[in-house]
Amino acid sequence: MPTNNRELKLAVLIDADNVPYSNVKGMMEEIAKFGTPTTKRIYADWTKPNSNGWKGVLLEHAITPIQQYSYTVGKNSSDSALIIDAMDLLYSGKLDGFCIVSSDSDFTRLAIRLRESGMKVIGIGEKKTPNSFIVACDRFIYIEVLDGAIQKKKTKTAADIKKPVEKPAEKALHKIDKQTIELIEATIEDIEDDDGWAFLGDVGNLIVKKKPEFDPRNYGFSKLTPMLKSLTDILEIDERESDKKGIKHVYVRLRFN
Repeated sequence: MPTNNRELKLAVLIDADNVPYSNVKGMMEEIAKFGTPTTKRIYADWTKPNSNGWKGVLLEHAITPIQQYSYTVGKNSSDSALIIDAMDLLYSGKLDGFCIVSSDSDFTRLAIRLRESGMKVIGIGEKKTPNSFIVACDRFIYIEVLDGAIQKKKTKTAADIKKPVEKPAEKALHKIDKQTIELIEATIEDIEDDDGWAFLGDVGNLIVKKKPEFDPRNYGFSKLTPMLKSLTDILEIDERESDKKGIKHVYVRLRFN
């Protein structure tokens, strides 16, 4: 889950060939949860017609465009430039982490190398992103769940019109697959105390370490707490008073304990 460690200095490196410009605002707001973007660069062949529309977005978010000519048809020329810049920034010693925005598996080795150097690596990309790049990051966020993300419209059929309208929580609950439930159960068991209780914050952090792309928003929930509260058939929730007034600590336990 996102931390409150806002002093982390981050380099945001964006592969424009893999990101619609309409998603940049929500993406930058998401990155701000992890730290301060001190370097923001985006790579593309800006001479191409499809680069239209980017200018206003780049000015609004103070992102520096890096020109990369396409020397070979069908090959993303931005990859090598982004990788070279990332290594230069790594050796500058002025950063705590990197945010690599792409759905391209070519950045897998880069993510691994940065983590080997002690950098925090956050990946952002589409759900089509290869698993090799996802697991190479400390955390991976799908663009589709961010505010302002373009959602593909589905043509309604006669069967869809007849279906009863589901409440958001009900609809989301149906999307929690068996594998994710097993992951949640195993994680709770890993850190539970003698009575079977586990602090929710620790549960969330460990789940992300096991599965970098885990995000309650992937299942229709805004946060982990309401997601786990929806699993009342397998989980118990206990909200305990903390030292700070109005703030409660949430603990979770498997019902069969």
